[in-house]
Amino acid sequence: MRRALPLRRRFVAVLAVSAAGLLTSLSLTATSASAHAPTSAPSGCASAGASKVGRIGGIDHAVSASTGCAAGHSSMVNVASDPAVGQPPLIYHGGPVMATRSTGPLVVTPIFWTPRGHTMDIAYGGIIDRYLKDVAEASGARTNVFSTLNEYFGSNGKARYAVDVRQPVIDTHALPADGCQVASTDASGIYADGSGYDACIDDAQVIAETEQIVTTRHLPRDYGHIYVTFLPKHVESCFAPGSTTDGATNACTINNQPTAAFCAYHSQDSNGMVYANMPFPVYHSGTHYTCGSEARGHKVIETPNGNPDADTEVSPTSHEIMEAATDPDVSTGWYDAAGFENGDECAYTYGTMQGTPGQLWNQVINGRHYLTQEEFSNIDFAKTGGGCLQGTIDEQP
Repeated sequence: MRRALPLRRRFVAVLAVSAAGLLTSLSLTATSASAHAPTSAPSGCASAGASKVGRIGGIDHAVSASTGCAAGHSSMVNVASDPAVGQPPLIYHGGPVMATRSTGPLVVTPIFWTPRGHTMDIAYGGIIDRYLKDVAEASGARTNVFSTLNEYFGSNGKARYAVDVRQPVIDTHALPADGCQVASTDASGIYADGSGYDACIDDAQVIAETEQIVTTRHLPRDYGHIYVTFLPKHVESCFAPGSTTDGATNACTINNQPTAAFCAYHSQDSNGMVYANMPFPVYHSGTHYTCGSEARGHKVIETPNGNPDADTEVSPTSHEIMEAATDPDVSTGWYDAAGFENGDECAYTYGTMQGTPGQLWNQVINGRHYLTQEEFSNIDFAKTGGGCLQGTIDEQP
């Protein structure tokens, strides 16, 4: 999830430090920030890939399930925060953020694409929609990961945990002709049930479909709105058209060439639309790569709501919305000296979990249980050297 930073650009940021309610500012450049040694990703993790490819950012990479590659604390160890995996702190690059008083709350519109022949379980969409609504209804709370938004700011004001969720769009438009070609080796062995891909769409096609929804419904394209498109099962997704087998030239969802495998990403298109691409989650895969909680050595997918697909997808959904809020144009927002955004810093880091094994959770939002990765806090990193939090109850917003 690292992204290479342009060498020509000098970065200046403000690191806010909370101590007894006092906020102290410290200016940083990319050079001084790099003095913080990065935490090395464990061997075998695809998460070592770039977090930005062109204008696509916040790439939530798959990780190796077979190596249990995530390091860190046991799931039941009670710690204040967990270490990040990039080169923190996050550095501000001079541009806008989302969810400020000038933009209004961060309005999330989920789009569930269910074309003929690619149905989507009602429970899958229902749990994700319920999660987003719970996040919105809990706006202002300091006990879940969205509260870390309160410490970041942009050229358009200070971000805040203020989320609104619109009714989900059920998109039944037919899939376009394949923009990328499914390899014969990926027609099976991708999902836990042994099935694989039968279609492939590239980023331009994701944009076109999302833009069609936005245009038809006369929806805004600005820093107050994000459109989160969930793809159905059996649909592979790649950044570019063409071959899905060459990881050197194309990045795709988990397949049998997993060098660039991703779980989700966010971006902004040329019309100003902020969007996220959320492919159907892959876990217990014959490829031995995963987007799920088994990467933490649990060897199981934790399902606090009894639906492994939806319970897995909740975490990358949180990841991408949080990253879009703090780096919506994928260029001038908040990311560290290695290019990690706030979600990248804490990917697959869950901290203390509770519940019954197989149904563990770490977030109580609006009274319901969810499992999401932690999110990064510059304030906590400055105080403890950790940075990955489940909430900010002990922090000043």
